[in-house]
Amino acid sequence: MDVKVKPEAPLLIGELAAATGASPRSLRHYEAQGLIASTRQGNGYRTFDPEVVGQVRRIRRLLDAGFTLASIGVLLPCLEDDAPIGMCPAVAEQVRRAVGELDEQAADLARRRRAIERLVGAG
Repeated sequence: MDVKVKPEAPLLIGELAAATGASPRSLRHYEAQGLIASTRQGNGYRTFDPEVVGQVRRIRRLLDAGFTLASIGVLLPCLEDDAPIGMCPAVAEQVRRAVGELDEQAADLARRRRAIERLVGAG
């Protein structure tokens, strides 16, 4: 559910949430982690630059791929819109680490599957 935003208008947190599908709580967490920035109005409300919409969408893409927020902090500067991730050394290391973790998880799941199949006599 992508909501169109006016590129010149600052967004309140609810508007940013509607535009990105991220909850206000998640947005506050991303901000606390230094992944996005806001300014405060006189009444204390957060406002976000419209460019933060793309930033949040990239964060969500990386979260969907299984990266942690710490990893995303390294990857985010190299990621533009829907383009593939640029492979600067820091990004390449994060990607290699993520792929290695997936390989370990896949091997563990295969081992567990074989153990279960032996238990039920299927293997």
